[in-house]
Amino acid sequence: MTGNQDDRPLILSLGGINMDLVTFSDRLPADGETVVGDRFVTYPGGKGANQAVAAARMGARSAMVGRVGDDMFGPQLTDLLQSAGVETDTVGVSAETNSGIAVISVGEGGQNRIVQVLGANDSCGDAEYDAVVEMLPGTSALMLQLEVSITLSIRVAELAAARGVRVILDPGPVRFVPEEFYRHVSVITPNETEAEALVGYPIVDMRAAAGAAGELLARGAGSAVIKMGSQGAFWSDGEIMGEVPAFSVRAIDTVAAGDAFNGALAVALSEGHPMETAVRWGCAAGALSVTRVGAQDSMPGRDDVLALLG
Repeated sequence: MTGNQDDRPLILSLGGINMDLVTFSDRLPADGETVVGDRFVTYPGGKGANQAVAAARMGARSAMVGRVGDDMFGPQLTDLLQSAGVETDTVGVSAETNSGIAVISVGEGGQNRIVQVLGANDSCGDAEYDAVVEMLPGTSALMLQLEVSITLSIRVAELAAARGVRVILDPGPVRFVPEEFYRHVSVITPNETEAEALVGYPIVDMRAAAGAAGELLARGAGSAVIKMGSQGAFWSDGEIMGEVPAFSVRAIDTVAAGDAFNGALAVALSEGHPMETAVRWGCAAGALSVTRVGAQDSMPGRDDVLALLG
């Protein structure tokens, strides 16, 4: 940093801001079954907000564009983003609308089931587009997910791509992705479940991941990274490709591991690292996140990620 000039890369996240309502139990219930849990907690979440926090903790300047509701969760969510080092001047409030929430059930081993209610996230529109327009100059990467309007996301992706800003799309939660969206995406980063929804066949191993990556590139994405959980990740830009093995850790809670991955990936790419290195940063951040409980609370710091990378 020189004088008053902040020389860190600016990572901009347009996406969901949620309060996560989390239950813990020895196992997840089957359909129609009730199980007795042993703990209940609330955590700030939302894929967009999680990724903004992840980028901030990885040392970037991070800004959030989105909306919270006119309810008790709204001020809490904004304050918690600020406390994590995320700029929130472009987080609006939707009157008479609840904040986004996610109801999460976590079983033994960290596996989870999530029901999300978009709430205020679904009201994002022209104001958020204008906010992105204003902030694009100087932005190194724009992170998008599928928790706000697809139409809005395509509009900002097209604008960012035209201005040479890297667009990183995490296609979750699972929704239809129009063909035109891919053409504006620099890097698409589905996990195995999301990749299966996009390409129409199971992604069970690296060979299948390679096939999925190839199809996503054929649709127009610049690069594809398939997040494979405990198997690691596969990446390809159409000319160079590779596999990055997972780091061996004891998983406690897998919620938001993919968001930790994306935040670290965005920072690494923004700092000029090649894709293979960026994917390794992502795998390390994701691995550290599953050793901790919560969404934003589990996003690791830069020193911890670099220490795991060795």
